Amino acid sequence: MKIWIALFVAAFAAGASAQSCQCETMKWATCDGTPCSCYVMTGDNYKQQLDCTKLVPKCILMKAEMYRARKGQDTRIIVGGKPVETAFVDNDGIYDPECESDGKFKAKQCNNTEECWCVNSAGVRRTDKGDKNLKCEKLVETFWVRLQLTHKELPKPVDEKLLKTAIADAIHKRYKNFNKDLVDDIQYDPDARLIVADVKKAKGERKTDIANMAYYMEKDVKVLPLFKNQDKFEPMVGTQKLEMEKILVYYVDEEAPTFTMKNLSGGIIAVIVVVVLAVVAGLLILFFTRRRQNQRYNKAQQREMEAM
Repeated sequence: MKIWIALFVAAFAAGASAQSCQCETMKWATCDGTPCSCYVMTGDNYKQQLDCTKLVPKCILMKAEMYRARKGQDTRIIVGGKPVETAFVDNDGIYDPECESDGKFKAKQCNNTEECWCVNSAGVRRTDKGDKNLKCEKLVETFWVRLQLTHKELPKPVDEKLLKTAIADAIHKRYKNFNKDLVDDIQYDPDARLIVADVKKAKGERKTDIANMAYYMEKDVKVLPLFKNQDKFEPMVGTQKLEMEKILVYYVDEEAPTFTMKNLSGGIIAVIVVVVLAVVAGLLILFFTRRRQNQRYNKAQQREMEAM
């Protein structure tokens, strides 16, 4: 009888251990063993080990998403204005990145092609694309992100005095104790239901990855959470919960990006050409209109002189 009880207790303990062995910061992770160990599949069936006490580095998240997309597994990827003139958004979407051993992006990315570009610490392209000879001297740090959020309609007006604290507390709680003091400023447009949140760290600071937090938030709002817990980013302002429906992220790096006219898409170039042609046409019309007016004036003068 004692043997059976011991076996039952051991089996119960093993089951409890298996249930607690999970990765809260990565819903696609596979976890097992004692002590608990978790990994996610990337690249050529590579088991990327995870530290589930922290947010998973964005570079590894993107590699996992690309792996799942190639395998036909579910990813649900869906591909206020600039804070400063040098701010930019991610117009390229997800790609299969090269990561350093600590999960950071390599400064030069090629997406397994002959075309390469330089990225910032958020993995977002900050130069024109070139060939394999392109030089990316270093990984430039993103020190400021602007989160442009739109919330759903509410029965009562939002108390703007409570908004900054509510946003900062929600970020701190949702994204693994992210430092809420880095929420630098909040602007709010009640008519558009638009919240603009600036999250900044000091230039040169390398401990905090604000771009990683922004990536988790993007997934929370745009698609489905990356967390095991499928709750979303929904700050409580007083007694009202803000359900977000849109997000746009601007990145500001410690050094300005180096985009040129080559970076413009065909559509933007076409718009520029149309505008230039319209201006030229307007100038030509103005020139010929004035010329006709001058000719009429000269003829009128001649008639007056003949009459005299």
